[in-house]
Amino acid sequence: MALINCPSCQKRISSKATKCSSCSANLTGDTDSLTTISHIKRSNQLMNHSMLSMTLFIAGVVIWFWGGEPAQGVRSYIAGVFFVFGFVGYMITRLRIVLHKRKSV
Repeated sequence: MALINCPSCQKRISSKATKCSSCSANLTGDTDSLTTISHIKRSNQLMNHSMLSMTLFIAGVVIWFWGGEPAQGVRSYIAGVFFVFGFVGYMITRLRIVLHKRKSV
């Protein structure tokens, strides 16, 4: 759920609201506000993906250096997988965010 501006009175309202609480404007038929709402939802979803990927990347680094020495054996493979998936996922998600922002302009 995000806060958006009401198309008629410009007060902040919930993106899930069907009617403005201030001016009682109907939001179900307004395509501009619905487009804005879907854009905000997609932006939030992409940011969540970005944070998840960054968390995987950081977890890989922490696992690799846990205990003060570089990882060996199975721990090194687990850390490497987290590191690679986190890094690649983050880069792909950042690209998707840039493309999403360009599409909205």
